[in-house]
Amino acid sequence: MDNFRDTCVGQFLRLITCNKILQYPDEIHPEAYRQAISTDRTLTQAQSLQSWTTTRNTNILESGERSAIRPLTSRHSTMASIFSVGSRDTATNTSTPPPEADPDLTKLETQADDTDTKIVTWINDFDPANPQNWSFFKKCVTTAQVCLLTLSIYIGSAIYTAGVRDIEQYFGISEVAAVLGLTTFVLGYGTGPMFIAPFAEAPPIGRSPVYILSIFCFICLNFGVVYARNLGMLLAFRFLTGFVGSPVLATGGASMADIWSPKKRGYPIGTWGIFAVCGPVLGPLIGGFAAEAKGWKWTIWELIWLNGFVFVLLAFCLPETSSATILYHRARRLRKALDNPALKTEAEIEAQGMPKSEIARAALWLPFKLTFCEPILLFTDVYLGLVYAVLYCWFEAFPLTFRGIYNFSLGTAGLAYLGILVGALVCLALYFGFLYFVQEKQFEDGTLTPEARLPPAIVGSIFLPISLFWFGWTARESVHWIVPIIGSSFFSIGGLLLFNAILNYQGDAYPKYIGSVYAGNDLARSAMGAGFPVFAGAMFRNLGLNWGCSLLGFLSIAFIPIPVMLYVWGRKIRLASKFARHDI
Repeated sequence: MDNFRDTCVGQFLRLITCNKILQYPDEIHPEAYRQAISTDRTLTQAQSLQSWTTTRNTNILESGERSAIRPLTSRHSTMASIFSVGSRDTATNTSTPPPEADPDLTKLETQADDTDTKIVTWINDFDPANPQNWSFFKKCVTTAQVCLLTLSIYIGSAIYTAGVRDIEQYFGISEVAAVLGLTTFVLGYGTGPMFIAPFAEAPPIGRSPVYILSIFCFICLNFGVVYARNLGMLLAFRFLTGFVGSPVLATGGASMADIWSPKKRGYPIGTWGIFAVCGPVLGPLIGGFAAEAKGWKWTIWELIWLNGFVFVLLAFCLPETSSATILYHRARRLRKALDNPALKTEAEIEAQGMPKSEIARAALWLPFKLTFCEPILLFTDVYLGLVYAVLYCWFEAFPLTFRGIYNFSLGTAGLAYLGILVGALVCLALYFGFLYFVQEKQFEDGTLTPEARLPPAIVGSIFLPISLFWFGWTARESVHWIVPIIGSSFFSIGGLLLFNAILNYQGDAYPKYIGSVYAGNDLARSAMGAGFPVFAGAMFRNLGLNWGCSLLGFLSIAFIPIPVMLYVWGRKIRLASKFARHDI
């Protein structure tokens, strides 16, 4: 029942019954928290400003427990920290400036009064409400739901390609114009997180409501695609569906960081990565037979049915994972139960005295600033953008190869993408072996730096050009069709190694801003993934599959030095950044 209470349906039932059902322990036994107040020494806001150097970690009692409500002893007033993501385990405060150097803190200091303020936090290190302390089963179920949501949205990009030829005839348009339906969707899910994802970082909202609302809007807007009367209407609704469905594509990794410790985070992010990469791959497979039998509209109907099922599942089963949001609602309940307005979370205190417009502006600007001003993020984002560009170029190369050269039907041509899926599954098993036998030992030794995440990316960077050259020069009638399919499987090996290693590296290097970092990453991936398919068809026809793939192969070779240089000099670059962590 506790699990159901934390879902969107459970919260809705609490709302309409004025919190009479599905009550939290702090509503049933608030006296336990009242006792915690009476045993704690209280500091005023003005006094707390003088104890800046006392970090969060020093508030942990020697017994290993903390009060659910503790005195205010520190404050981080950077705007980004208001929307910081993840647990305390992933954040560091070593680079926090002194208060006199922080203009936001000065603003807060002038507004401090004699009102006693206590911070609402976890009861102890084993608080069951803390997502890091959930049972292994609950973590796995939550991870599976986020992965399924990611898959159901990502399929929407490539499932459209199965009906491109039918769309050309239906609207009387050219192939390039028809392919724009793919481009606009990818562009939509790239720009969406930059504007929607910050709401998932806001403690009053959290991740789960954003996911549920986004998939509901995604379903509704897809009806506009089905009933589009002209190309303009089709492209507009394709962009909007990608835009509203985008949050999980950017913050799914942050959801994993919410519930899994840094030591184990590589496994769920690796699993999430395979759903993110293989979602587009399954699109032509699922939509091919439907488009062949019933026309292009049935590919969108399949997308609506799939997401309808996912919407119901998540509404009844997906709990909130953001620690900041869970504590925010705990503080609200305690203020009401104990009639004490001085009970606040750190996020509320940090936002105190700042206009909401200023907070929103900072939150919306942060992903852009991190993406384009941090060299580590800029180069790794562009590299993953290349991976996605190649992935979406496959949707032009595969029909030319398997329908044009090997005479596959529309439905069976979708089966050719299974080579990429098989390669991804093999890669995932090998990657998990690397995590278990190599990186977990480094965690135990305390020697794991963010750069230690990069060796798989170095290996993956080699597989990417191998796949492109293999596929391009074996896709001809004299060579059996299985050979280019085998070549395509090396793409998923290289792509997944790069995807997982880089996302883990970015999360470890920028733990405090992980949500904004992943939003910027999604923007770069989708921008390049949206642009390349526009000219990919013409490129393969004019240069041939061999030289077209070779051109992409040479481009991927040029990117190989990026993970190598970051592995060697990444720490020096981090130390020069005011956003990256400096402690390791």
